[in-house]
Amino acid sequence: MINKALLSTLALILLAATLFPGDSLARYASVVMDSRTGQVIYSRNADKKLYPASLTKIMTLYMTFEALDRGQLRFDQMLSVSKRAEGQAPTKLGLKRGGRISVRDAVFGLITKSANDAATVLAEAMAPTEAAFARKMTEKARKLGMQRTSFRNASGLPNRRQKSTARDMAILGAAMIHDFPHYYNYLSLQKFDYKGKAYKNHNNLLGKYKGADGIKTGYIRASGFNLVASAKRGRNRLIGVVFGGRSAKSRDRHMKKLLDKGFTKIETIYPTTIPTPTTRPLRIALGTSHQSKPAVQIARSNIDTPGTVAAIKKTAIGEGSWGIQVGAFSRADKARSQLNKANRLSNGLLDNGQFNIQRVTQNGTAIYRAQMVGFNEQGARNLCKALERKSMTCFVVSAGTGNLVRVADRN
Repeated sequence: MINKALLSTLALILLAATLFPGDSLARYASVVMDSRTGQVIYSRNADKKLYPASLTKIMTLYMTFEALDRGQLRFDQMLSVSKRAEGQAPTKLGLKRGGRISVRDAVFGLITKSANDAATVLAEAMAPTEAAFARKMTEKARKLGMQRTSFRNASGLPNRRQKSTARDMAILGAAMIHDFPHYYNYLSLQKFDYKGKAYKNHNNLLGKYKGADGIKTGYIRASGFNLVASAKRGRNRLIGVVFGGRSAKSRDRHMKKLLDKGFTKIETIYPTTIPTPTTRPLRIALGTSHQSKPAVQIARSNIDTPGTVAAIKKTAIGEGSWGIQVGAFSRADKARSQLNKANRLSNGLLDNGQFNIQRVTQNGTAIYRAQMVGFNEQGARNLCKALERKSMTCFVVSAGTGNLVRVADRN
């Protein structure tokens, strides 16, 4: 009997070949990711370095929202328009040198019009130059786990060294949703009025695809038509990424097919998982661990090479205020089962940690987060990498805030 999953994958590949012929297929890539866990449900050329075009602005928005939360910027703050900002190529709002625009209008101009001049204004408000801001963007990308992305400007205008991947853009989309739920709703803005003109959002999935509520489109000649989209249905939220569309319409059709397949598949993968959290996990409750040691002690067999277990365990010893999270479930026993599975797969790497099944409430529903705590930062990162090599999704949970510091992916 022919495997149904294989048939679905082949159908999507054939669809991609139809919608992205010739040169477009060479720059084509796609990913569908579970926003909550970071698990990749479908991918094609996921790690191929391509031009992100205006998908770059997702990072510009991410850093703007971060600056707003820190108090570095205010929504009503007026920003000056530089000569460089005025001179940016379309699309743009038509800002003039010496003029001013509020942070709010610049943000909305990015989201709807994909305004390159507004992107430069925001970049120059957060750094001495746009080039300096781009370096900060790349640094932030690394912290989020976007290992194959390099930014050179805030807008996505052509630069041969500005590259990203479908996987990295999915990671960025997930980070935007989980880090800034209080701003994420802005990315569903369908129309923006500025100085007597109405600017329509380029994301045509909004209002036309069930559950779609963001994120961003992109286009330059070298990239084709790109899109990062997110949609939520019932318990699940997916992030889809498409690079290299021949046209906006064909790209959108393909994205809908990918998301449809993704929602069908995720319901079979996670039939008992909890609704997508609106925020990242809360602080690690170090004092409320359910179990002082893992229930199962595992013999040390070969995880990679001799000495790897000892080396990782050595780096995991530290302040003990960092942890990892390997899932969130509707039942405590499911969380405990996942922790036991992680412990089995780790071949003893988790022996020094403590189980922490953290109960929180989201929209009246109890959620049980499967965490292992008691490591230092580098140790927690190394543990997640080891589990990822065993095809288990893993988040690193930060010490001070309890934030997931990286959206783990699954190869």
